[in-house]
Amino acid sequence: MSEIVNKVKQSKLETVDLEKFATGIVLHELDLKEYLFHELILKEKDFRQHLDEHNWSQYEGGYLTVFCSSDAIIPKWAYMLVVQHAEKYALNVFFGNRADALKQLFREKLDLVEWSQYEDKFVLLKGCSKMDVPPEIYMYATKKLLPHVRKLMYGEACSNVPVYKKPRK
Repeated sequence: MSEIVNKVKQSKLETVDLEKFATGIVLHELDLKEYLFHELILKEKDFRQHLDEHNWSQYEGGYLTVFCSSDAIIPKWAYMLVVQHAEKYALNVFFGNRADALKQLFREKLDLVEWSQYEDKFVLLKGCSKMDVPPEIYMYATKKLLPHVRKLMYGEACSNVPVYKKPRK
């Protein structure tokens, strides 16, 4: 009987799993409608009191995204006050819903990668994952990889879609 050879492990293919950039992220949401009179009107004195009484320490070591789910018009300074309170605890504070914050977190983490490590390599952006990585993040990673890679693919090692191949000189 012949030995089974794992051709994927033998290949020169470098796999980038974007989902790993979200590992360990704890993201909290703060809906400002709870701080509004009838969920529509911001009364400055009451708003400031709510912020002073809020348990900001619950965001320690995590990220916070701030939004308002009602149709209220929230002045910009209100968001600034939230940051002033939260920045002592949260790793970062974002504006928008959970999906908006995750996209921003992905971009921040991708900005820290030394993309030159993929210089002249065959790179696969992993397609299947447990979490739904937004298309914008695949686009962002592609922009980071294109100046470096010899070939860029999407999917899995056994079944991939070619995206880019550096022209021969």
